[in-house]
Amino acid sequence: MNPPDTVAATRAEYCVIACAEAWRGDGEVLASPMGAVPSVGARLARLTFAPELLLTDGEATIVGPDGEAEGWLPYRKHLTLVTGGRRHVMMGASQIDRFGNQNISCIGDWAQPARQLLGVRGAPVNTLNNPVSYWIPRHSPRVFVERVDMVCGVGYDRAEAAGPPATRFHRIPRVVSDLGVFDFATPDRSMRLASVHPGVTVERVQEATGFPLTVPADVPYTRDPTAAELALIREVIDPAGTRNREVRG
Repeated sequence: MNPPDTVAATRAEYCVIACAEAWRGDGEVLASPMGAVPSVGARLARLTFAPELLLTDGEATIVGPDGEAEGWLPYRKHLTLVTGGRRHVMMGASQIDRFGNQNISCIGDWAQPARQLLGVRGAPVNTLNNPVSYWIPRHSPRVFVERVDMVCGVGYDRAEAAGPPATRFHRIPRVVSDLGVFDFATPDRSMRLASVHPGVTVERVQEATGFPLTVPADVPYTRDPTAAELALIREVIDPAGTRNREVRG
């Protein structure tokens, strides 16, 4: 693993870059980022390498990177995008396992949980009907678990078991955490370490993960932001620094 070039970027800004890269090559799809870092990443992608990307205010308006209205997205059209693979969501996860099953509903047994969370919400529909990536700002064995307590977002193993209707649009391009980037580019579609953020070691990632990761012989660092990208993040997209509230360091 070669050290990165010296770039005056924070860990949060590397996370922004990693999230932005989730939408590379998607074309004209609706980006639905959840969280400050993914939101900054989606806007950065739109302003740089993904100009076809559609952004929304979360309600009924298509917006530009500056938040100004560009079009109207009626609910019926939104549902068409949701159920036809034309949206790429980046959700959070209270738990995620080695095959990408996600839990945001409860911790412990479903019949009598130790902790009640958000609920299943739209996670099953999202994961079965359009690509879904994940953003996890606090990488730990409590989040990266061997088996989720409840399946909300559907992972590769469960989608495969359900057959073609479940796998038609199912895809998990990447998982981004404050330690690195992960994908499922393995024969059994289990989680693989794709890159670590500068300042993070492979050993640290493994210690913070509650299941065996596939680790390539040479793990690269997450790519550096360019000077132009840093200027956009700091001066145009997120001058208030909301990204730094989600990532320490």
